[in-house]
Amino acid sequence: MWLGPEEVLVANALWVTERANPFFVLQRRRGHGKGGGLTGLLVGTLDVVLDSSARVAPYRILHQTQDSQVYWTVACGSSRKEITKHWEWLENNLLQTLSIFDNEDDITTFVKGKIHGIIAEENKNLQPQGDEDPGKFKEAELKMRKQFGMPEGEKLVNYYSCSYWKGRVPRQGWLYLTVNHLCFYSFLLGKEVSLVVQWVDVTRLEKNATLLFPESIRVDTRDQELFFSMFLNIAETFKLMEQLANLAMRQLLDSAGFLEDKALPRPSRPHRNISALKRDLDARAKNECYRATFRLPRDERLDGHTGCTLWTPFSKLHVPGQMFISNNYICFASKEEDACHLIIPLREVTIVEKADSSSVLPSPLSISTKSKMTFLFANLKDREFLLQRISDFLQKTPSKQPGGSIGERKGSSVATTPESPSAPQEVLEQPTSPSSSLSGYQSFCTQEVPTASQGLLRLFQGNSSTEVLGAKGAKEKMKEESWNIHFFEYGRGMCMYRTAKTRELVLKGIPESLRGELWLLFSGAWNEMVTHPGYYAELVEKSTGKYSLATEEIERDLHRSMPEHPAFQNELGIAALRRVLTAYAFRNPTIGYCQAMNIVTSVLLLYGNEEEAFWLLVALCERMLPDYYNTRVVGALVDQGIFEELTRDFLPQLSEKMQDLGVISSISLSWFLTLFLSVMPFESAVVIVDCFFYEGIKVVLQVALAILDANMGQLLGCSDEGEAMTVLGRYLDNVINKQSVSPPIPHLHALLTSGDDPPEEVDIFELLKMSYEKFSSLRADDIEQMRFKQRLKVIQSLEDTAKRSVVRAIPGDIGFSIEELEDLYMVFKTKHMASQYWGSSHTSAIRRDPSLPYLEQYRIDSSQFQELFASLTPWACGSHTPVLAGRMFRLLDENRDLLINFKEFVTGMSGMYHGDLTEKLKVLYKLHLPPALSPEEAESALEAARYFTEDSASEEALPQVEQEGASNEDAQEKRGEEKGTSPQDCRHYLRLWAKEKEAQKAALKDLPKMNQEQFIELCKTLYNMFSEDPMEQDLYHAIATVASLLLRIGEVGKKFSIRASRKPRDSTCGGDHSGTTPEEESPASEPCQDLAREPQPAAAEDPRVKAGGDTHLGKGPQESQVVGEGGSGEGQGSPSQLLSDDETKDDMSMSSYSVVSTGSLQCEDLLDDTVLVGGEASSHPAAARCEGTVDADWCISFEQILASILTESVLVNFFEKAVDIGLKIKDQKKVERQFSTSSDQEQAGSSG
Repeated sequence: MWLGPEEVLVANALWVTERANPFFVLQRRRGHGKGGGLTGLLVGTLDVVLDSSARVAPYRILHQTQDSQVYWTVACGSSRKEITKHWEWLENNLLQTLSIFDNEDDITTFVKGKIHGIIAEENKNLQPQGDEDPGKFKEAELKMRKQFGMPEGEKLVNYYSCSYWKGRVPRQGWLYLTVNHLCFYSFLLGKEVSLVVQWVDVTRLEKNATLLFPESIRVDTRDQELFFSMFLNIAETFKLMEQLANLAMRQLLDSAGFLEDKALPRPSRPHRNISALKRDLDARAKNECYRATFRLPRDERLDGHTGCTLWTPFSKLHVPGQMFISNNYICFASKEEDACHLIIPLREVTIVEKADSSSVLPSPLSISTKSKMTFLFANLKDREFLLQRISDFLQKTPSKQPGGSIGERKGSSVATTPESPSAPQEVLEQPTSPSSSLSGYQSFCTQEVPTASQGLLRLFQGNSSTEVLGAKGAKEKMKEESWNIHFFEYGRGMCMYRTAKTRELVLKGIPESLRGELWLLFSGAWNEMVTHPGYYAELVEKSTGKYSLATEEIERDLHRSMPEHPAFQNELGIAALRRVLTAYAFRNPTIGYCQAMNIVTSVLLLYGNEEEAFWLLVALCERMLPDYYNTRVVGALVDQGIFEELTRDFLPQLSEKMQDLGVISSISLSWFLTLFLSVMPFESAVVIVDCFFYEGIKVVLQVALAILDANMGQLLGCSDEGEAMTVLGRYLDNVINKQSVSPPIPHLHALLTSGDDPPEEVDIFELLKMSYEKFSSLRADDIEQMRFKQRLKVIQSLEDTAKRSVVRAIPGDIGFSIEELEDLYMVFKTKHMASQYWGSSHTSAIRRDPSLPYLEQYRIDSSQFQELFASLTPWACGSHTPVLAGRMFRLLDENRDLLINFKEFVTGMSGMYHGDLTEKLKVLYKLHLPPALSPEEAESALEAARYFTEDSASEEALPQVEQEGASNEDAQEKRGEEKGTSPQDCRHYLRLWAKEKEAQKAALKDLPKMNQEQFIELCKTLYNMFSEDPMEQDLYHAIATVASLLLRIGEVGKKFSIRASRKPRDSTCGGDHSGTTPEEESPASEPCQDLAREPQPAAAEDPRVKAGGDTHLGKGPQESQVVGEGGSGEGQGSPSQLLSDDETKDDMSMSSYSVVSTGSLQCEDLLDDTVLVGGEASSHPAAARCEGTVDADWCISFEQILASILTESVLVNFFEKAVDIGLKIKDQKKVERQFSTSSDQEQAGSSG
């Protein structure tokens, strides 16, 4: 790359001059390339340790003038090729011009100006690409790519100096963190260490400090443990590693490949040593934290944050904290965790104005809302800029929602954005709190069913007066009164001040009448509901009457959802539940429907109308319980791991016992997935749901720990899992809510309490109080940290399960061992993942559906298969390999979706590695017939076009062309239809494979015959296959002999087919029957076979016939076998074709020469030469070649090819030679990273 000219004082220190002219010097860094001795070793070590390797490329060009001692760098290069290109440009474009100048200063000025001009031109071309990484960082990225063989698509995020502990010796070097890999390189005194780990392979990542490894980062994969230490900033490095590993796990979970989030804010002055990707990842982390803290919608983007104070009228204090601004919200969080939280949606804002500054209140900013609340922020560092940002966001707030603009004067001024005249008036009246009417946008296609406007509890319970309920009613009234006072002091709706007092009230229980409203507020569901009016109604309309797997499961579970509650004992409640669940499955097909969603949704419907329940479900599934309700309940398994870890920390005595009994895995899923609703009486569990919507998963974990703690004595005495489950079941059944005003609902688990004395009742509020007293040290940040650690374990164990399932699903007769299959699976999966890393154009980069059977989840396309085929095949064919790989792909892709799964891939590999000679040859033979042989590869365009058009036009004829067994074709077609939709059902696969096994017993003669152009392609493949073999010459000679023999057999077969076809009708008897129906085919083929049988005795008796077959080896018995199996008769048996030994020899030598000589030629040349073989054939009118067209009547059968090859022991040995696939897999892993997208294009070009 060209560099802005910089002065170099000592030009030859650490550098060797390779080329020079009067004005420029090309130098190579010592220690780079061959030789260098001790100096080279020292320079190499210094470069690595001092990071000069990131700054200094191994080649450079300096500008100098004869009398000056000062040199100027003008270019550097990471390779000789790159620097030579620059050197040649300078010689061709500048040398002549520079020789004209008299003054050396003018020369230097001219060169500097020219180089600056080139750099400016290059930068101008690169301008549209957005953020450019700093120069030093770019050089480090180039170094990383070159060092580890990474393609262009692999982006470096950051790099750090550190030590890698190899044994007990630290190796100082550089850690490169890229989007998909962790790489380390060290070079110390001639000893090189190079490591590459894929993030998707990381099973454990943690920061720890031991005596041996002082403050180190540990990275585990399935087969190695790595320790890195001596970081300058270990916290920053570890945080970045966590983020990258998390992205990789997300990719494994739902295949959402890493994409730069263009919507994230960019800093106006980027730091010079930080890459754009690193800034994006930092912004992404802040963004996620912001959304989680304030429960905001997933598309919300944090714009910035600043320190400030907020005036809190209830405590008469200025509370210090941070103000956060995003495109739709202004939020505030106090420094003390519980002091105050505030969320102000911009849609609610009416006035934003600067208040008068004073020494008590510097730089204040006042924000007023529609609900007549005013918030006073002060101590703002950059108030003007902040006002401008808020103003910009307010202008972008949708016009149908009245927004506010900024008062620029010191005094108060109000200006609202003009309302859209066409907007309907009632839409403009946006509800400001959940207690407001929703009638403006609630009329969906349910013809105003009761559940559209109110919760089921109101419909089924009526408004029981507090007098009737007695003491419970009075208690409920007091709760309502407390909340009303709270609303008066702290505000109501989205803009309420949330403080420690709010939490206290939630812990005391939310009154029934306010439960729906407060759930919507605390979960953030209210924001999404208000900003998406009519969305639910639209979904209900779209999903009504639609059938899918999710709707089937929903129907099955509808009547299992709280059947004990009267609201779900009739069609009204069931219909509402059906609509909400189906609408959600329609909104989010990746989740669709998961068991336990029905129980949670039925409770949401009790306290809110359908639309509110729907948005609460969205908040629950997509934000508050991430990944809980997907097909593999990953989120619940992650939190189960956290629960086990917390049990070890807080209840160490019980932890080991629980592990032995295996109880935690049984209990936690049912507790967490349904938020205790399925294991506790309804009126008690709903109190936990209250706290969950306010505090998040922390409460659920606290309560679970408190339950174990309360039952510790009994659990320690349990002898098996069943006993422990009974103890916990009885306890949970007797957790009661004495304050509940709802009539008690019988709990299904009450059966467990029968028999002995019932255990004592536990008050739910006492249980909550105990959980906060003993386990309140749990923090949301710590839980997120633990979630990351557990997610690595859970997803990797699921991947291992998937691998075992796939390997078990491969039939036993495939020939590979379990270890080899597992290795192949990892290579196959890596190739699929690479399509998501670097190849957005790949078909397989389309998001993987984790709900598919494991066998179908990872699939690769043609270009990826070519890469794997090239590195794993035992049949290496040099430049012809991509062509053969393309044919193998088409043969394996049974359902023509341009993707193959692992089983199809292994079947193809097994065909080449295992089985006897016949099986291997059969695979090779099929590779040169349709569908493997594509129309583009046909030499005769006219013939090929006709042949393949007819082939595709008649579906019934396909089994006739490629009769690998009738049942095999059926099995393949069925498999093709079911690929991608088949259930995870082992029996389904077993039935499928049973059919395939039957199909494999098909006789050899069922294989279709091969025409001349296909045979020539086969010969071409064989010649390429033998090109790098130690027995190359012997193999060439053998295949020449076999090829010329087969060409003559085909010619004779053609004569009989023409003679036979003239008698019944004017149709040909060749291998080309693709366009004919079976009725048309039989009259032509039967006489051909009858005639073919006649010459057999003559052929067996006549010694001259044997001589014609193979004069060199004289293998008579085999030759007669060729005649018998061939079915076409040996050519020399007919009088017109009898040849003497000498003639045959001449003919053979000529054909051997002609075919061997074309091994390296194009196929057209091969055709022209082979035309000469078989003397009389070329003079026959039907065989006349016009511009290289192929003889359409010529054909050969598989049996004839097999029998001919059996006559040559060197060919037999070649195909029966065992090859170890394990070594090829190891080599393949080494070069895996070096397949860049450019090599894909080259291969695609060569295969075309």
